[in-house]
Amino acid sequence: METGPREIVTPFRPIPLDVPEGMKPNEFFNSTENLNDLAHNNGLLSNPEHLLLYRKALGHSNEFDTSIIYNTSRIILDPLGRPVRRTQVPQQVRHVWNRMNQILIDYMIEQYPDPQQALVLAGEASLDATWPLTSPGVPSIRMLHNHFMVFPMQSLSNAPLADPANPNLTDGGQHSLFQAYMHEVYQAFFETALDLEILVPVDSTASTVRLTGYPQGLPCWRIGGGVDALKDICFWIEYDRILQGFIDFYRTFFTQVSTRNAPVPKDAYFPEQIERTLLFNNDFLKTAKKVRDRCIKDAKYANAIRWQPAFKQLIYRNDAGDLIVTISQNSIGNAITELLGVVVKRVPDAEAYAQSEPRLIARLLEVRARLIEADLGEGIATKQWPAA
Repeated sequence: METGPREIVTPFRPIPLDVPEGMKPNEFFNSTENLNDLAHNNGLLSNPEHLLLYRKALGHSNEFDTSIIYNTSRIILDPLGRPVRRTQVPQQVRHVWNRMNQILIDYMIEQYPDPQQALVLAGEASLDATWPLTSPGVPSIRMLHNHFMVFPMQSLSNAPLADPANPNLTDGGQHSLFQAYMHEVYQAFFETALDLEILVPVDSTASTVRLTGYPQGLPCWRIGGGVDALKDICFWIEYDRILQGFIDFYRTFFTQVSTRNAPVPKDAYFPEQIERTLLFNNDFLKTAKKVRDRCIKDAKYANAIRWQPAFKQLIYRNDAGDLIVTISQNSIGNAITELLGVVVKRVPDAEAYAQSEPRLIARLLEVRARLIEADLGEGIATKQWPAA
């Protein structure tokens, strides 16, 4: 079978939601009003930490698809003041979030034990205003959430190949700025800056999903101990450390792009490693110069720069059944699935969605019961399911 990214079709039931006149849909979707609708019609569970588990109405997969959103829409009304990455979430909230993550991932692995039958993934992306502030809706795209989903391998095998030139597929491969010009220093920074024991670096042979050929060129780590390691808080500390390392690299690079010979960014997590590994590396600095020079001459290019850290961090299962962690810079509009070479084309088709809905909801209610049993929240009643 030919290797390459796949484009699958996922039907959904059109959402009967009225967007106020004069607002773009993406300006409305993360508003307090819309979050109320989300909880009322699709909410599964909520807790005092403001974490909301919900069914994805516009999902990626109708096999298994759910999200946890850190719903700060009522407690932080300023969209630009909301946490948008794990490192900004209060410790007590992150502790609960990690436990919810562990139970959901454990459930997916239990229900789909064969890596040849199902692609299992969980991850998050930065949703802050890291692209131009003049873009429609940017201030409202400020609600951190995780994705949990499963794709049947047979469906992916039967799907047509996606266009490899799709810009959403290139941010983690050879077209990426980091990978194209700074691959060695990027990898070296992770190796020298991070002190990891549970997470073990792996090469592309181990990390690549054979069917799609993705992810491409990204740093990847195997979770030693598999799904059981997720019950160890030390794993989540290391998971955060990878994000911290990425943020340091990203901020340091674009600080150099913005200001020649700039010092180590304030509040860096690994300042000594930045000084030694990045600010004395010719490839790193000449790439910053290349981008800076183009920004000066090319207004459109400069306006598209995401100056603040934009990322996608992912836990997924490889072909051998190992759990892998990877992280990538983010690009505008792309989905987390595309990191693994899965392009989702959503189409409105209520009848087709209805065929999958009962089985999907049954699984979501089953994993919800496990979260409730672990004292991670209370069930939400909707027109389609009871509170418990």
